Amino acid sequence: MKIKEKESIGYLKYELKTFEKLPVKIWNEPLEASRHVAKSIALAIHQKQQDGEQIVLGLATGSTPIKVYEELVWLHKEEGLSFQNVVTFNLDEYYPMSKEARQSYWRFMHEYFFDHIDILPENIHIPDGTVPMEAVTAYCERYEKLIDLAGGIDIQILGIGRTGHIGFNEPGAWETSPTRMVRLDHLTRHDAAKDFQSEDDVPYRAITMGVGSIFKARTVYLLAFGQHKAHIIQQAIEGEITHSVPASFCKNTLIQGSYWTKPQQKN
Repeated sequence: MKIKEKESIGYLKYELKTFEKLPVKIWNEPLEASRHVAKSIALAIHQKQQDGEQIVLGLATGSTPIKVYEELVWLHKEEGLSFQNVVTFNLDEYYPMSKEARQSYWRFMHEYFFDHIDILPENIHIPDGTVPMEAVTAYCERYEKLIDLAGGIDIQILGIGRTGHIGFNEPGAWETSPTRMVRLDHLTRHDAAKDFQSEDDVPYRAITMGVGSIFKARTVYLLAFGQHKAHIIQQAIEGEITHSVPASFCKNTLIQGSYWTKPQQKN
């Protein structure tokens, strides 16, 4: 992390703790963190545009990044930020899952982001939850290849699940794991049940970028908001590196992004 560069931005509020094995920014509200991430992404997009280059973003789903997408949409509509030089790769998708399903990440990304900006449709990549089972391995290898052909991911947005998963890399995932099909942890399916009619309707599998794929990104933003994420973010940031907490592998990478968790507050 480039500490001097970060300290020079006067409006940033953060606290670095000496016992952390990664730099952490603690914000009073998720919106503050989301605005900072969105502004950082917008600046990177502008810089690439000035150089006549494309920028590759790795995107996440779930409630955590929604405010980031809303801020980017606002920058597009109110300040003219263009996404025509942007290529995106999403982390994951349930399997099986049709694009039209209410719970699909394809639908999520279009509802909250893609339908509101000027990104080229051919530059959008989201794992396909309809690929035949016998073709999944080849499809995952192709997804990895497409990322490489695009030049690699410049900025990766991550959330973290209560199991410590990033993408759908559940406990047991290895640091070098590639894009692949995985089986979802019971806790992950339980937490996802709110989006389905019942927990029984939550898919048991998903296609996900691997830990190795994710941490090839040049910059990573790992966001965690709310008291319910406090324990797992503590394990990921302060604990030992272990495949039982896949997010802990971020300590093995040269990440130049920042990490946020909302302080615990008494109700």
